[in-house]
Amino acid sequence: MPDDEVRPATPAPPRGLHHVEVWVPDHARADRSWGWLLGRLGYERTSTWTDGSRWDLGSTYLVLESGPDVRPVPHDRVRPGVNHLAFWAGTPGDVDALARDAVGHGWRQLFADRYPHAGGPDHYAAYLEDGDGFEVELVADHP
Repeated sequence: MPDDEVRPATPAPPRGLHHVEVWVPDHARADRSWGWLLGRLGYERTSTWTDGSRWDLGSTYLVLESGPDVRPVPHDRVRPGVNHLAFWAGTPGDVDALARDAVGHGWRQLFADRYPHAGGPDHYAAYLEDGDGFEVELVADHP
């Protein structure tokens, strides 16, 4: 290519997820369950406001918010939309401890009859649901 021609820009490499906003019906209630879980997973609360909070982990962050734009309808994870968020949660022992402790923080275990392999025989994870019907999957690192 001659020096006086414009070269096309090289696209930036993908860097993964930037952030997720979870709109909840009651921030204080969500903060009791989600705040506990996010803290245990290594997220740091970096800001709060009347109806929300931001939780950072590296360059990715998660927002919990129940502001005036949130419609007062129940969440239903099986309707079209996001079904659940999956988080790396450490070793299988870490997943077991989180799943056990989560019950005291507003979570209930889903698919308990198939724990820890509800996602398949080679997938070690806990599936939890909070009091508002939001689901998380806590995934163990591969051995």
